[in-house]
Amino acid sequence: MDIKIRLAEREDLASIYQLVVELAVYEKEPEAVTASLKDYHQDFEDGIFEAIVAEKEGEVIGMMLYYMTYSTWKGRMLYLEDFVITQAFRRQGIGHLLFSFLKEIAKEKQARLIKWQVLDWNEPAIKFYQKHQCVFEKEWWNCKVFLNE
Repeated sequence: MDIKIRLAEREDLASIYQLVVELAVYEKEPEAVTASLKDYHQDFEDGIFEAIVAEKEGEVIGMMLYYMTYSTWKGRMLYLEDFVITQAFRRQGIGHLLFSFLKEIAKEKQARLIKWQVLDWNEPAIKFYQKHQCVFEKEWWNCKVFLNE
């Protein structure tokens, strides 16, 4: 399989957005995507987030969207916001390629850890992360406050 893993460019944002929508459908919350493609363009240009993509024959088939943040206990941290591979290309090793690339980016940015969330019912994702020796923090609860919605 000829898969290219690379940093995302502005031209990839529409494909990234569609993958995010596909992920929201998979997670049974398509209506929860309220950010627009215009928001993605502005925020990408402003350096709010970065992404990497998996590409096959010029088509984006997977992506990881991430940004730098800070852990007061550990220091620099890369936060993986979303990770999705389109349904037709799952279970073909593309996730491993993307995850390995992300780890290299985190090292280049001198991050001490990568952090993300996974839904407790998403068994395929949980098994994937277990293969990568991730630590599950089951004692921590997610909190959020919506502003201006």
